[in-house]
Amino acid sequence: MKLPTIALAASLLATAATAQDVPVVADADGNGAFSLAEVQAAYTSVTADIFKAADADASGELSAEELAAAVAARAFAG
Repeated sequence: MKLPTIALAASLLATAATAQDVPVVADADGNGAFSLAEVQAAYTSVTADIFKAADADASGELSAEELAAAVAARAFAG
């Protein structure tokens, strides 16, 4: 079930991208969600506060949908 989540995240990120390349956030631990460390590996300017603001359900990790929304909103642009 993790591959569909990763595929969905990739699809949403590709949709969110305009003419720019969007860094790919890898789900390194394969749990189907994205930790602060995983996001920071792709977006080095993301702070704990920015990450918390993107974490709509306050789970401590970003779902594929939360990640895509943050990227689309340029919340991770540094």
